[in-house]
Amino acid sequence: MTWHASLALDYSLRDGRSIAHFRHEGPLRVMQSLYPQGDAICHNILVHPPGGLVGGDRLDVRIHAGSQSHGLITTPGATRFYRSLGEPAVQSTHIQLEAGSRLEWLPMEALYYSGCLAENRLHMSLAPGAELLGWDITALGLPQAEQPFVQGQLLQHIEVPGVWLERARIRAEDHGLMDHPLALAGHRCLGTLFMVSGQPLERARRESLIEVARAVTATQAQGLSAGVTAVHEQVLVLRVLAPLVEPAMDLLKAVWQAWRREAWQLEAPAPRIWST
Repeated sequence: MTWHASLALDYSLRDGRSIAHFRHEGPLRVMQSLYPQGDAICHNILVHPPGGLVGGDRLDVRIHAGSQSHGLITTPGATRFYRSLGEPAVQSTHIQLEAGSRLEWLPMEALYYSGCLAENRLHMSLAPGAELLGWDITALGLPQAEQPFVQGQLLQHIEVPGVWLERARIRAEDHGLMDHPLALAGHRCLGTLFMVSGQPLERARRESLIEVARAVTATQAQGLSAGVTAVHEQVLVLRVLAPLVEPAMDLLKAVWQAWRREAWQLEAPAPRIWST
């Protein structure tokens, strides 16, 4: 049996309070809205009760943030792509931000089991004045459980139309990609943190955010391969390669917190679900 599930999540600002409305079909929903930082920022946890995807499963998530609203979305655990017997499992996320809105897209890692056939797509569209902080974390196999990623493949697609496009196909059998020093170099976790703006970021602001990220990386990326750059005048990207998820996640969280303070003058306490 395959699961096809969809979720539409819409944020709006009413009397200074960001409010989330959602509708869903199938086993995909958000939990109660939380306001640990006050009314202006609405925190939501996206839940997929089956806990993973097998061949033929599809998750469709659509997020819309109205003008001046601010939402933060995370998940309680990894999205797991299990072994497939022929059909791909697909997760597709579309994010649309209106002028002046902010969104933080911070799901836990996508975990790809050996033998999976997976597609993970993220599409972001931002109006001028909107900004987004988000990440994508790819974990290949379960090295600590002695279940390496030795079969299967995944398609990774991240896009801001007309601004930024990344598309990669990772095959377990492609040893040049998996193990070459100029590729994954034997690492099995790839993390990407991004800040996206609906209009060009001023040069001084871009440089300030890059310097902040480099300062954090210099102290917290020992043993990892990490770097930050402006891939476009509207997009900043930090990448990290690590043997396991935990050190990559720790670095992304630290830079997310630093960027949040620098870009938005907001402290960044970790969502409570991350520590449970």
